[in-house]
Amino acid sequence: MPQKASAEVNFTYVVFGLLLRCNLQLPELTPVDPASAVLWPERSANCTVTVHLKMSPHSSETVGSASEQLNYVSPYKDQEGNPPLRIWRATDGTYLRLAYFDGTQFWLDQKGSHVWATWSDNLTAEDAASYLLGPVLGLLLRLRGMTCLHASAMVIGECAVAFVGPAGAGKSTTAAALARRGHAVLSDDVATLAENNGSFFVYPGYPYLSLWPESMESLYGSAEAFPRFSQNYQKRCLSLKKNELLFEERPIPLAAVYILSERRCDPAPILVDMSPQTAFFALIANTFATNVLDGPARAKEFELLGRLVPRVAVRRLHAHEEARRLPDLCERICDDVQGIRLSKPAFS
Repeated sequence: MPQKASAEVNFTYVVFGLLLRCNLQLPELTPVDPASAVLWPERSANCTVTVHLKMSPHSSETVGSASEQLNYVSPYKDQEGNPPLRIWRATDGTYLRLAYFDGTQFWLDQKGSHVWATWSDNLTAEDAASYLLGPVLGLLLRLRGMTCLHASAMVIGECAVAFVGPAGAGKSTTAAALARRGHAVLSDDVATLAENNGSFFVYPGYPYLSLWPESMESLYGSAEAFPRFSQNYQKRCLSLKKNELLFEERPIPLAAVYILSERRCDPAPILVDMSPQTAFFALIANTFATNVLDGPARAKEFELLGRLVPRVAVRRLHAHEEARRLPDLCERICDDVQGIRLSKPAFS
């Protein structure tokens, strides 16, 4: 049963520019010494988030009571017609509750400084971590006023590039293909943006990629090349350290955003320039967890993206429909980034 009592913090991690202090160990993450954790100076004063695993912020009897209002229902449905996620907001505004289809629940306080999580006995901490280190922290970052793209981010020649698009667009697959060519992974699924002195930076996420079996097969020749996160989750975990792939632990200036669009036959892969207005609306459509933002927060995000578009290249990217052409896609991306670096000395 969930418990209300405070948990002793035994593990500390740096993820998305946040200092996560957790009562249980998180899989695939390496704990850091809080006293020596390297954080961006602008964020170090207020970046701590306490994670209470296998605990709720109140007694279980109050869950789903009249003190909550339904705030969001996932538009997707499972085979039985049930949405995979519902989000409830406390009527007094103190917290959000995320209720997943499998019984996993998260509570986020409105300031984005605490997270609680509970799950069913047939699930594991690995199952909960697959939510926590993706959509849950993405939502928490939004509560903290950070703009996040639904994107995977890589480092190419000291520049960050982000691949945005809906689920299944190929974000993580493209990142994995580039990682195999020696480029460092910066973030997967959530790319957290920060503006500093006229430049935009992407914060590092976590040192692994989450890949569907078909992506594993196209990249490594077998859907079973790497282990699942858990027996209840189909995605495979591509650990960067275990596979001698690079992970970037510093915020890196953003040079380009690639909007992953429908795959095509030849002459793909191709890049298509976008007008500033089209690029702006494409970025808005690919920001993370917009349903929790109020009017002022949404306006602030629009202003930030309006400043980003003139400074960062935004292009539509069409990969080839055949998976064997992934190397061509990587070459096209690297050539484009090289051109951006030559045209903008700040990225050289």
